[in-house]
Amino acid sequence: MIKSNVALQIQTLPDNPGVYQYYDKEGKILYVGKAKNLKKRVSSYFNKIHDTAKTNVLVKKIVTIKHIVVPTETDALLLENNLIKTLQPRYNVLLRDDKSYPWICIKKEPFSRIFSTRRMVKDGSEYFGPYTSFKTVHTILDLIKELYPLRTCNYDLSESNIESGKFKVCLEFHIGNCKGPCEGYESLEEYQKQVNAIREILKGNFKDSMKDFKKLMMDLAQQMKFEEAQKIKEKIEILENYQSRSTIVNPKITNIDVFSIVSDESAAYVNFLQISHGSIIRSHTLEMKKKLEETDEELLELAIVELRERFELLSKEVIVPFAVDLGEKIKVTVPQLGDKKQILDLSIRNAKFYRIEQLKQLQIVDPDRHTNRIMAQMQKDLRLPVEPRHIECFDNSNIQGTNPVSACVVFKDGKPSKKDYRHFNIKTVEGPNDFASMEEVVYRRYKRLLDEKEPLPQLIIIDGGKGQLSSALKSIDDLGLRGKISIIGIAKRLEELFYPGDPVPLYLDKKSETLKVIQQLRNEAHRFGITHHRDKRSKAALNSSIESIPGIGEKTMLTLIQHFKSVKRLKMATEKEISDVVGVSKAKKITDFYKTATQ
Repeated sequence: MIKSNVALQIQTLPDNPGVYQYYDKEGKILYVGKAKNLKKRVSSYFNKIHDTAKTNVLVKKIVTIKHIVVPTETDALLLENNLIKTLQPRYNVLLRDDKSYPWICIKKEPFSRIFSTRRMVKDGSEYFGPYTSFKTVHTILDLIKELYPLRTCNYDLSESNIESGKFKVCLEFHIGNCKGPCEGYESLEEYQKQVNAIREILKGNFKDSMKDFKKLMMDLAQQMKFEEAQKIKEKIEILENYQSRSTIVNPKITNIDVFSIVSDESAAYVNFLQISHGSIIRSHTLEMKKKLEETDEELLELAIVELRERFELLSKEVIVPFAVDLGEKIKVTVPQLGDKKQILDLSIRNAKFYRIEQLKQLQIVDPDRHTNRIMAQMQKDLRLPVEPRHIECFDNSNIQGTNPVSACVVFKDGKPSKKDYRHFNIKTVEGPNDFASMEEVVYRRYKRLLDEKEPLPQLIIIDGGKGQLSSALKSIDDLGLRGKISIIGIAKRLEELFYPGDPVPLYLDKKSETLKVIQQLRNEAHRFGITHHRDKRSKAALNSSIESIPGIGEKTMLTLIQHFKSVKRLKMATEKEISDVVGVSKAKKITDFYKTATQ
């Protein structure tokens, strides 16, 4: 039931777009959200029981609701993002990225210097970036240095200072890295042409620079200045090499931003690629820590607003994996095929690799946290009442209907616990009957655990479909364990999971970690069962041969079978060949036995 003071506040909310803020009884901010319709959105928190405990706890704590009305939903997105960063509410997504990034600055001054910086000074200078790594910045600055000889000094190169001869050229001039504007050897007009070309390169447009260099190379070649032409040719090659490394799609695709998201139960990773003239000129992945059960759509909207603001993106089109609402001014494209789909796939791959990298680091630094995350994910994916810290998986083996055996493998905290593995020889079932065999081994396993007061698993996995699952359930019911242990069956295709009493299987995402753990369990049970089955079958075959040879023990016969590979080949071997392996006395007994048997 809604508290009376909260109900009154909801009734007075407008039906306009805006941002709402929840506060607790102590006046602390709990949550900030945006809505197309403030009254409808806020009401939805209080008129139902939510799926997650965190959301229900949040609702119970709300005492005060504040709101800000804005003209459009785009404004609401921007305001929500700014308030989350400023107020850092307890239940909002945490953007885990607070470092400053490098920029490339074209200084506003005569004969502009071009350099990297982490500080933006509002003095009219142009800033390109921010770039997500200094390595990229250094690569671009090295490229510019190779192509254009610019000054690196910080002299005030005003017209009066140059005319008065205040400065002298330095070593950079003598080694060819600068054309000496400080002494008037290079005009401001010529220098600015180079700066304009660099500006286009920083925007991702190599076309004009390439055209100018090629024209200059041809002019020099016609004037027979082959050494200078060769130097220009080398610059063209440098530019082409740099462009070919960054061009990945159709060069006509320009001024587009690409966003993709990969998430799990605790965090989301949003990758961003900025495309200009078919080249990736910037890439960045943002980690978002979830606090409630936010959808990928909500998280991606928030991330796009944050990244566009942070990197000062002005593109009119964004490419995303699914539809998001970013207002009327931005075109949202969800590509299905072609070059744009190729770029989106690249972005998704980057987000996945970043997530894997973060998880690997987490596994090394804090293995318990990694395990806890997987257990929580399995509980959610498999709809279990508790985390499956202790899982047991059963598999039957009866190749060609002989020597039926069953295997039980045990995983604790998502990892194999080999000391707890168990083999079962089927005792009460005649012939190959998977259902009856499963019923027997499940009963024997948990009867023993109950008798010995050993801990029971939270989850039992039966390798098989509905039939095997039903057989296992009979034993669970006989032991009075129904409801105390969760039990599921996996079909041969593995993605299908069967639950007791539910005819419709659950399908898991092929890439989910839950499926990977189940796959590992099933494969381990299969391997363990097959190994035992082969050992038993080999031993049975061996026993059938050696029991009838007086004076020859199992060890001797095993040595002979390993040497001759089969009983058939042993029968055909000469006494000399056998004596070379086990000695003359035993060889005579074996050959005499087989001679008598064939007569």
